[in-house]
Amino acid sequence: MLLFWPNKEHEVQSFVLKLVNNHCPEMGSLREGPRAETRGNLTLVVLVVPMEKGRPQPDQAFTAVTKEFGTSGVGLVLDSPRPLNDLVLGIRFQGEVKFVRAEAKHLTPMGAGFYQLGLKLKEMLHVGDYPELKKVIF
Repeated sequence: MLLFWPNKEHEVQSFVLKLVNNHCPEMGSLREGPRAETRGNLTLVVLVVPMEKGRPQPDQAFTAVTKEFGTSGVGLVLDSPRPLNDLVLGIRFQGEVKFVRAEAKHLTPMGAGFYQLGLKLKEMLHVGDYPELKKVIF
């Protein structure tokens, strides 16, 4: 019965809300009252780890910069168009690196050789379940 399965997207949405609230003072108004799916401008350096066959590929990891966050997604700025579908984001938060599995939704040219990669955040990943993530440090 699927009624009692943990909601993986809820876990990642909770993390993103905490992340944005900690870094973006104007998002404080969203803590109380009804929430709309708005996006908050937040620039962070993140580690992007491509996934193949459901496993992270740390040897293909690279860094990128976030542009904006929503409760279930993030926009990254890339310096080249990269063929990504499933990936893991490594995000520094409160003295540690959190890993979030994400799915690419769009890749849009921004001009001057930059691209915005729109991602839907799917679930938090734990290093115990993906030991290859121990290899990635940034």
